[in-house]
Amino acid sequence: MTPRLQAEHDLPPAELNAIEERLNGDNRLHTGRDDDRGLVFALRDEAGQAIGVAAGYSWAGIAELKLMWVEESYRGRGHAKALLNAFVAGAAARGARRVWVSTHDFQAPGLYEKAGFERMAEFTGWPEGHSNIILCKTMAPR
Repeated sequence: MTPRLQAEHDLPPAELNAIEERLNGDNRLHTGRDDDRGLVFALRDEAGQAIGVAAGYSWAGIAELKLMWVEESYRGRGHAKALLNAFVAGAAARGARRVWVSTHDFQAPGLYEKAGFERMAEFTGWPEGHSNIILCKTMAPR
């Protein structure tokens, strides 16, 4: 049987997650590291609604912050800093030596730099008229 290529822009999240887990299995095999785990901190209001999140993972001595967000009406009160600090502390507690994050110039590069992250790369034109900035925080050895 010949595989067929087709657009599936609405691939169900469960199927995409299963495929990602197969990729993670290959990564574990090639690195000999199977310590990958989600790393998520949520900020919730009185009703239990998520109003902020710092979400990513730790694996093989690093952590990556994939999603950082605070509801607009809660911004400017230090919540992003608290979420970021919790994420970095959680990564360090798991033995991560570095935390990586990607942000756009119109998002929060200053937040990360104030927290000790260093710019490692900047890709102009991603999206057009803006830049995507990759930052890294290196923790002291434990």
